[in-house]
Amino acid sequence: MKMLSVNPFTEEITHEFDMFGVEQVDEAVQRAEEALLRWKARSVPDRVEIFKRVAADLRQHKRKYGEIITREMGKPIKQAVSEVEKCAWVCDYYVEHAARFLQPESIKTDAAKSTVYFEPLGIILGIMPWNFPFWQVFRFAVPAMAAGNVCLLKHASNVPLAALEIEKIFTSAGMPTGVFQTLLIDAGSATRLIEEGKVAGVSLTGSLVAGSRVGEAAGRNIKKLVLELGGSDPFIVLDDADLSKAAEVGMAARALNTGQSCIAAKRFIVMDSVVEEFQVKFLEYLRMLHVGNPMDEDTDIGPLAKSEFVEDLNVQLQDAIDKGATIFYGSKPPEGKGFFFQPAVLVNVKADMKVAQEEVFGPLAPIVVVKDEEEAVAWANATKFGLGASIWSRDVERAVRLAQRIQSGFVAINDMVKSDPRLPFGGIKKSGMGRELSHYGLKEFVNIKTVVVN
Repeated sequence: MKMLSVNPFTEEITHEFDMFGVEQVDEAVQRAEEALLRWKARSVPDRVEIFKRVAADLRQHKRKYGEIITREMGKPIKQAVSEVEKCAWVCDYYVEHAARFLQPESIKTDAAKSTVYFEPLGIILGIMPWNFPFWQVFRFAVPAMAAGNVCLLKHASNVPLAALEIEKIFTSAGMPTGVFQTLLIDAGSATRLIEEGKVAGVSLTGSLVAGSRVGEAAGRNIKKLVLELGGSDPFIVLDDADLSKAAEVGMAARALNTGQSCIAAKRFIVMDSVVEEFQVKFLEYLRMLHVGNPMDEDTDIGPLAKSEFVEDLNVQLQDAIDKGATIFYGSKPPEGKGFFFQPAVLVNVKADMKVAQEEVFGPLAPIVVVKDEEEAVAWANATKFGLGASIWSRDVERAVRLAQRIQSGFVAINDMVKSDPRLPFGGIKKSGMGRELSHYGLKEFVNIKTVVVN
């Protein structure tokens, strides 16, 4: 069975790879087991020293790695380069902080001495998505390896070039054999790994369906699990918001990565007293976006990663129109090849529409009108997801009070939701469980061991 790398702009198959057989996977697991004994015995400063070289390589060759991302999943090149730079940042962060975060903690109790130690769990399987093919891997793997674990990567099937290149980056920086390995495998092989006794934990970023399947296998076999399963993030604009700034940032939050982001602004919830002005400004910023070849520096919106994603968006759009929504702005996609979906804004959106109930993974922006804060909160929480949210108001105290009522793992006030190595990232409800990044994410895949001396 082949794994294909398809350019979403040209629709051409650029590379084909043979998927790993059972014997190859077992050999990789054996290498990981052997590497684990040596890797976890190293000091934390010794482990993270390698990440200094990784970060330097990422910055030096950011254009090369960005082009791999763009050619394989269609991200506009300027955004792809920024993604690579962010990977270097997460390396820097754990180089600076991992040793302190993992220091044993002394706690005063009735015992003579009580200490909490943070020890690696073992082999961690990362099941990662295609939409941020470098960043999602680095934000999982760097803290996991800094803590003394070793990592196996099962990347999305449409980004094998990125997956293999990431392994090369770590290897070239001096990562010992077996500490980080890419496996070109399908979902069935990943499940087999989870069900066997050698994988100690699983981190998955992906769809709700994939998360449910992996969660079932991990739970049945008592494996530590972190899940990030997408979102339907509300972008709330109150009546005292800076409408121009909200519209500008809102469009950026909807259009980033051609709308293919779990934390993209997906439902624009706007108070009725300002909705007309917001829509006009929102449209102004939308019209500034250039749709086209993702390798062009001036392109803001590229093709979607797969042809079926265009079909999914068209189904959601038509469902909304059939149920009474109106296209406030939209036009036909560019002619010729490429998996394009032209950005569109919907008004008169109702709760029973797919765009209100499902995750919208593309440049389609539904606007909901509400009369007050209570209705805004009700709309924001009327979803099975709970990843991120944005609130816009000149009254920060008002926005903070509202943020405490929003059911999500992250709330940005007067800003867009974006992950940051310094802050924990993750969701609630169907958006997943556990956290990545910060010291919280570093400690997801460790044994928090208590030792008491009397």
